[in-house]
Amino acid sequence: MRPTSASRLRARVRAAATTCTLLLLPAGASAQSSVAPPARFADPERLARIQRAVPRIDSLMRAFMDRNRVPGIAYGIVVDGRLQHVAAMGLREVPSRAAVDTSTVFRIASMTKSFTAVAILQLRDAGKLSLDDPAEKYVPELRTLKYPTTDAPRITVRHLMSHSAGFPEDNPWGDQQLDRTDAELGQMIRQGIPLSNVPGVAYEYSNYGFAILGRIVQNVSGQPYATYIRDKVLRPLGMTSTTMQSRDVPAARLAHGYRLQDGQWLEEAPLPDGSFGAMGGMLTSSADLSRWVGLMLSAWPARDGAESPVLKRSSLREMQQSWRFAGSSAVLQGGNINLSTGGYGFGLRITQNCLFNHIVAHSGGLPGFGSQMRWLPEHGVGIVALGNLTYTGWGPPIDQALEVLAEAGSLVPRAVQPSPVLADMHAKAIRLVQRWEQPLADSVAAMNLFRDESAPRRAAEIARLVNAAGGNCQPEGAMWVENALRGVWKMRCANGALQVGITLAPTEPARIQQFTVMSIPVDRQAVPGPVCRKQ
Repeated sequence: MRPTSASRLRARVRAAATTCTLLLLPAGASAQSSVAPPARFADPERLARIQRAVPRIDSLMRAFMDRNRVPGIAYGIVVDGRLQHVAAMGLREVPSRAAVDTSTVFRIASMTKSFTAVAILQLRDAGKLSLDDPAEKYVPELRTLKYPTTDAPRITVRHLMSHSAGFPEDNPWGDQQLDRTDAELGQMIRQGIPLSNVPGVAYEYSNYGFAILGRIVQNVSGQPYATYIRDKVLRPLGMTSTTMQSRDVPAARLAHGYRLQDGQWLEEAPLPDGSFGAMGGMLTSSADLSRWVGLMLSAWPARDGAESPVLKRSSLREMQQSWRFAGSSAVLQGGNINLSTGGYGFGLRITQNCLFNHIVAHSGGLPGFGSQMRWLPEHGVGIVALGNLTYTGWGPPIDQALEVLAEAGSLVPRAVQPSPVLADMHAKAIRLVQRWEQPLADSVAAMNLFRDESAPRRAAEIARLVNAAGGNCQPEGAMWVENALRGVWKMRCANGALQVGITLAPTEPARIQQFTVMSIPVDRQAVPGPVCRKQ
């Protein structure tokens, strides 16, 4: 993202964090409750801002298709679980000049892995397996696997889900295994699998591992993998265009895959489904894939209420956390740091960069096709993109689309809401800064507060800071709420400013265990700085 865009986005995040919000308590709720309302978006113009950015995104997508000579593309923008915008351009079949439309079905390759992960978590939640069970419990062929050392742990379901089983990276090889039969997969496992690492110590992407997860789904459920996915995942979500077999797609809706060779598009023969399908055999449309991203986004924020029929929200959030670290990089470009760090969740990649704390994504590439889905859980926005050119290369245009949304002011995360007790302690802490009263201080203090520093010393230091700032200190803007029990805010004084922060203790009722007051420049806001910044 260009530095100017990054600066604009950071400024908008800081501004949003200081927007005043009122905490409305439900009838009968206690002001001492530690349960916070769900995080929410504060900008009433957010959806309109996104919609106004759509024409620019359409333009950059068309430019990407033309520049990279992709025969055809389809893409969508998902907002708060709904498809906000969908578009299609180019050709689904070159010789006939048949056009792509929003119902065209493409292969999505490794994006299938997230569907496999959902199936495993469904079976886990139903009590039919444990992620920490040895995988050989469900795939007996693994019992004869030779490990590289005597102290190596047995491969678990969790290892397979997070690409930490120790299998070697196998992308060039894995693409050509899709049509293996169940009998062939069993024989391959019995013949042995060389390990590049002992299990559980490193990330290494393994298609083979997800093929084994597909076998686990099959063996535990008693159904073929494709049947289980259709009945337990796709149908409940209304994903009627999604399948594991290209022959199931009406000819008028099927995208043909191509590669560029000597400047010409050459059609790739479709790869049939088989025992490796769980790692990358799925086909879907932009509309159906948007439903999938909508399911993932629906896990945020944590809240009360009805669950999805497919997977409960806590398990969806579990998928979208990093379970195996995959490394970091920080590159200085044009005087700005570009950070990339993260790892793998369950069937999904989890990353952080200088602008977004939580990015969930997966790409998919097979001969003839390239796809990507990416979303920002804290922002409620996702993008799906499908193309019928080998490995298509969706990273840059999706980066640019997010940049366009950022410049439109629509990528501001939900504002975390304070619990009632944090709001109450906030009000009382303001009074203590303005005028220390020991009975009030005693009423808000956790048992450690005055043991860590005595009340007289705290009172004297706060009075010194207030006097140095000219007195008459008043709160400026709202409290920045980090979570239900921690907040920071600014107080503007006659000749200066203070930053005040409180953290509540893990007790009921919650009381202040940490109370910090410090001088700050008058132009500084009481919100965290960007992740990437110069000191």
